[in-house]
Amino acid sequence: MRSREALQGSRRRLARAGTGRAAGPLGAALIALAALAVAGCGEVKGGDNANLIAGKKAFVAKCGSCHTLARAETKGVVGPHHDEALRASVEEGLERSTIRGVVEEQIKIPNPEGAMPKDLVSGSTAKDIAAYVAKVAAAPGKDSGLLATAVAPAGSGKPAEEKNGKLTIPASPTGQLAYATNKATATAGPVTIEMPNMSGVDHNLAIEAGSHEATGPGPVIGKTAIISKGAATVNVTLKPGTYTFFCEVPGHRPAGMFGHITVK
Repeated sequence: MRSREALQGSRRRLARAGTGRAAGPLGAALIALAALAVAGCGEVKGGDNANLIAGKKAFVAKCGSCHTLARAETKGVVGPHHDEALRASVEEGLERSTIRGVVEEQIKIPNPEGAMPKDLVSGSTAKDIAAYVAKVAAAPGKDSGLLATAVAPAGSGKPAEEKNGKLTIPASPTGQLAYATNKATATAGPVTIEMPNMSGVDHNLAIEAGSHEATGPGPVIGKTAIISKGAATVNVTLKPGTYTFFCEVPGHRPAGMFGHITVK
C-alpha cells in the first residue's frame, strides 16, 4: 500500500482537478478512495473479463460529450478532464485496477451535486467503461490495433451533398462533439439544411460566411433550433463561396464540432 503522505497528496490533487466542474466518473469517488486507503481499507476492484472495445464505444457515446479523454479523442468540458485528474496519481504508482474500481463505483453512485445522471449505464457496460478509462487515462500515445478503429474519427464521414435544394448534415450519432461529416457541397441559391440528431446530446447547426475553424468572426446567417433527439432545419440563401457550419452549444465548436460547405 502506498504511504499515507502519497495518498493524501493524490487526494488533494484530485480535489483540485474537479474544482469548478460538474462531477463525473472520477471526482468525488477518487477522493473517497484515497481516504479509504489511508485508513487501511485496501483498494476497490472492478469486475473481470471487461471488453475494452465496447468500453471505448460506450465511453464516447455516453461520457465523451462531458469529459475529455485523449485516447478516446473526446473533448467534453462539463466534467473533469480524466487525463489531468489522474496523471499525478498514475505517476506516483496508483494501480490502474484501483482506478477501474473507483470509476465503476462512481458510475453506480454518482455525486448528487454533479451533472452526471444516475443509472447512465449499468452492468457489463459500466464494467467495460471503467476498464477502458483505467487503461488509457493519462497514458501517452494513441490506441492501437482494434481499439484504434473502435470509433470512427469525428467528422470523417462521406461529404454531404445538396440535392434538390436540401442538404443533410447529421450530428454524430456516437455522442462525439462532431457532425457525421465536416465537409459539404451545395449549389448557390435557397437551401434547406437539415440536422438529424440521434445522439441524445444537445446540438444545433449554425452557418456563417467564410472558412473558419474553432472560432469565427460571424455573423451567423442562419441556425437551427438546439435539439437532443429528432431533426432540426434552417433555410438559407447561399452565394458561391465557402461557409462554416458549427454547433452553438457552449464548448462544442472549440471541441471540433464544425465543418465547411463549398457553394458553387
